[in-house]
Amino acid sequence: MKRPLFLFLLLVFSCFGLEAQKRYVKPKSKPVTGQKSEINSNKAIVIDERLAVLRNAPSLFARPIQRMRRGRVVMILESKEADSVTFYRVLTVPKTQGWVQKEAVAGRFRRGDDERLARLVQASDGFEQIERARIFLENFSDSPFRPSILLLFGDLMEEIALKMSADAARRLSRREMAASGAPLHSFYLNYSSLDRYQRLGIGFVFNTRTNLFHYDGTSWREIIKKSPATNEAREAQRRLDALKEKMEAVP
Repeated sequence: MKRPLFLFLLLVFSCFGLEAQKRYVKPKSKPVTGQKSEINSNKAIVIDERLAVLRNAPSLFARPIQRMRRGRVVMILESKEADSVTFYRVLTVPKTQGWVQKEAVAGRFRRGDDERLARLVQASDGFEQIERARIFLENFSDSPFRPSILLLFGDLMEEIALKMSADAARRLSRREMAASGAPLHSFYLNYSSLDRYQRLGIGFVFNTRTNLFHYDGTSWREIIKKSPATNEAREAQRRLDALKEKMEAVP
């Protein structure tokens, strides 16, 4: 009698084991190129629209697919030499593949790109200089050139603030503002020229006594906090002291 009971229990446990195996699905391993660390190491940013032509082949004579805008993110897949330049095969977002000249992009995957972009920032002017400086600051957090770019960025923003102040004084009619019933400072802080910079996360403060905008000093404070022993930190402190005086000024 014991033998049939033993066979019955063996059959039950065998069925249970088979059912468990059916429910278990072995996870599929992802390709290395799909892992986060690899994506981060191959990420690049378009920094020079003049060279950022995405082509269907690695050649300066190949058919253009599109011209990529400054600040666009791409993933580097491979590289090839042609026409005396190096081309990267890249994957853009949304997913489009093509070839672009290597000098059009910069990234942490390539040694020396922080210095190259820092030089390009210094050589630029206008809004291009601001955008390239912002790209540098967003992508090269540990670069030894960061304090100098932070200092320059703050100076550029203070220049912009003074230009916006003059433009706002010229465009905003005191008579119309008084007639609206809204506080005077609210017209300045809603001024349309601020929109472009606020979308980029760049802040300004406003002196209600002088009706002047000023850069809020964020980049200067970062220098003092993270690079206190540098010459840039001393210059940043001078600029913050000057900002305090400007905000306390009266006409």
